[in-house]
Amino acid sequence: MSALLEFITAALGPMGPLVIAGVFGLILILVSLPLLLKKSADPFEKLGGKGSGGFTRASDGNDVAERINLRYDSGGINLAKFDAYLTPKDEKEFSEAALKLTQAGYRSPSAVGNFNFLKMVLGVGFIFIGVIFMFLSGGQPTTTSIALYVLLPGAVGYYLPGYWVERRRQTRQEEIENGFPDSLDLMLVCVEAGQSLDQSILRVSGEIKRSNIPLSEEFEIVANEMRAGKDRVTVLKDMSVRCGVNDISSFVTVLVQSAKFGTSISDALRVYAEEMRDKRVMRAEEKANKLPTKMTLGTMMFTVPPLLIVMVGPSVYDIIIAFGVGQ
Repeated sequence: MSALLEFITAALGPMGPLVIAGVFGLILILVSLPLLLKKSADPFEKLGGKGSGGFTRASDGNDVAERINLRYDSGGINLAKFDAYLTPKDEKEFSEAALKLTQAGYRSPSAVGNFNFLKMVLGVGFIFIGVIFMFLSGGQPTTTSIALYVLLPGAVGYYLPGYWVERRRQTRQEEIENGFPDSLDLMLVCVEAGQSLDQSILRVSGEIKRSNIPLSEEFEIVANEMRAGKDRVTVLKDMSVRCGVNDISSFVTVLVQSAKFGTSISDALRVYAEEMRDKRVMRAEEKANKLPTKMTLGTMMFTVPPLLIVMVGPSVYDIIIAFGVGQ
């Protein structure tokens, strides 16, 4: 054992035994993760034979049955046994985290636990990688090297999932916002053709599935919840909360008021769809007006220096040559 310790110290330095212990612990964690994350069989799979809950409906004009998922899978990761350690104890904090993940498109019940688990794994993993890289680079560890190689990667790994979720949330909300006027036009056509609002929402969710997946999923959830007997007003308000888009909230308010005062839904949809189209054009014009300002910095960085080099460079060269000859 003494000879082994001497060999490790000679090869990896004074902190060699600690590095070996850390690598061995990381290997044990990686080996045990598949056993801990193994997903147990879903009892609802016995009902349908395939998938995790849901039913099928025939597509219009097709013999192929289209599956509608009513339950959302966690992607094969089962961390229910660690919920006490991975989920916040404060109900308000848990609700805020769950709402943020839902608006980003992660609607599984274990989304908060999986998110916190990923933050922990990436933070610890980046710290291990930083420690290994620091000792392999040689030299005596200092406060600066520890902060640079260990603490900084750990902080990056810990906050990286939050940054990813926020970017995913913004992208999803932008897709919903851009595709919402077209979906309103389709819904107006369905309502004027004689379909009810519930049927129109379900039909629109199928029509826009290829062009706007996030909005199609939201409409499909609304249709399935209303099929299950949930109150329409509650379902629509839940949709506005899940999306987090002001246009959706205004749309829900219009439908609720139309149902409350007994006005025509088609008239309300026609007026609101026209407003949403105008609003989308205004957003496009706003981005177009901002473009020259954003391009100014790029123009200065990539156009002015080459131009100065081409115009002033020969004169500077002649001055340098003349000054050298004069000396």
